[in-house]
Amino acid sequence: MTEEEFYASLPATRGAAGAVIRSASGGVLLVERTYAPERPWGIPGGIIEAGESPLAACRRELREELGVEASVARLAVVDWVPARPPRTAALHWLFTAELPERAELRLPEDELSGWAWHDPDGLCRVLSPNVARRMLAALTVADGGGPLYLEDGEQVLPPTG
Repeated sequence: MTEEEFYASLPATRGAAGAVIRSASGGVLLVERTYAPERPWGIPGGIIEAGESPLAACRRELREELGVEASVARLAVVDWVPARPPRTAALHWLFTAELPERAELRLPEDELSGWAWHDPDGLCRVLSPNVARRMLAALTVADGGGPLYLEDGEQVLPPTG
């Protein structure tokens, strides 16, 4: 087997990056997606593009989805998500971020129809189970500690730091 054949035979792992953004009163910013009517609310963020780092993807996605330059502060969670055909396995990177003071969000109409601050206690009602677990885990280390390593939204190792 050549080196090219060896690397081509390895599993493909997708990547996504998003952000936990909180209001002064503790709400969590979620965006309403037009392309997922069965579960419209999601974390601001998206797919990591070829050659892009998770941090660069998070910054780009926040700029594209919210129309502002958010300040990304730190890594909160890395979550390995198993393959669920037709989707391949993925690594989801969740950072903490802050919006600029008095930011006016501008959403891409073809992708997002709204945004809202959600009470963390209600995240399980509006997010898919594994995404809610990921967000709730990130909130436990948003002010320090971590980052956390998760598998499908479940913490499997003790926090670092």
